[in-house]
Amino acid sequence: MFAGTHTALVTPFRQGKVDYEGFRQLIEDQIIGGVDGIVPVGTTGESPTLSHQEHREVIGAAVEVAAGRIKVVGGTGSNSTDEAIALTQDAEKVGADGALVVAPYYNKPSPEGLYQHFLAIAQSTKLPIILYSIPGRCGVEIGTSVVARLAQDCPNIVAIKEAGGSVERVSQLRQVVPETFEIISGDDSLTLPFIAVGAVGVISVASNVAPALVSQLVRMAREGRLNEAEHLHRRLYPLFKNLFIESNPSPAKYALFLTQGLSPDVRLPLVEMSGDHPELIRQTLAELDLLS
Repeated sequence: MFAGTHTALVTPFRQGKVDYEGFRQLIEDQIIGGVDGIVPVGTTGESPTLSHQEHREVIGAAVEVAAGRIKVVGGTGSNSTDEAIALTQDAEKVGADGALVVAPYYNKPSPEGLYQHFLAIAQSTKLPIILYSIPGRCGVEIGTSVVARLAQDCPNIVAIKEAGGSVERVSQLRQVVPETFEIISGDDSLTLPFIAVGAVGVISVASNVAPALVSQLVRMAREGRLNEAEHLHRRLYPLFKNLFIESNPSPAKYALFLTQGLSPDVRLPLVEMSGDHPELIRQTLAELDLLS
């Protein structure tokens, strides 16, 4: 259902407001680049700093521009279950194809709390749901036993975005979830090894900047062309690494400023990159022939 390459879209800003013209062009570039879908207002989309109205409008704009050509998975997670339900229902109303729901951050719920949180969201919508485990940001991991329970009890919980940095965890999940349940890489640099042990694709930051190359890597890996995929992975690895030299999405936004002219603006508490980092991003893009 969500195999392949899905781009975790940045939310472009100009003078503090959402740049919808730039956002639409970014989506068109993703479609031209051959991605399978887009994920607006996730972590890369600076969802914590968008108002609820902006949240709805950005997902709605993504659905409108995509126009059925690629899938749109709205980021709808929250550390408030009621808020996550409302955001997920809003995404369903505007026509999204699915919802990416991150683990509740800051609260540190128990495994039972995590189960009840996701169960309540799943029961509130008909949308297919991708769980999102990223313990480095949330302070809690969605345990394999919780994922297994949710996969069994909730027909519309169909996948997990795994961003815990462990290839072994993919193997652990693969042992306890149905074969149809999809595991998706949440780290560009781990996409190739994740697919090798049972993942089906990536929700990518790097594909904001290089959609064709990331899509090609995923296709090669999924087709079993591992030698070719490894060669492309090595070529892309500096991009994967350097897009995280500062907090995401500041480096990605600067890269899009260089390649597409989008503003590098981010919202506080994030700030634009400083020091030698902008030049490092420019050099990385130049080495990949991504600068015009």
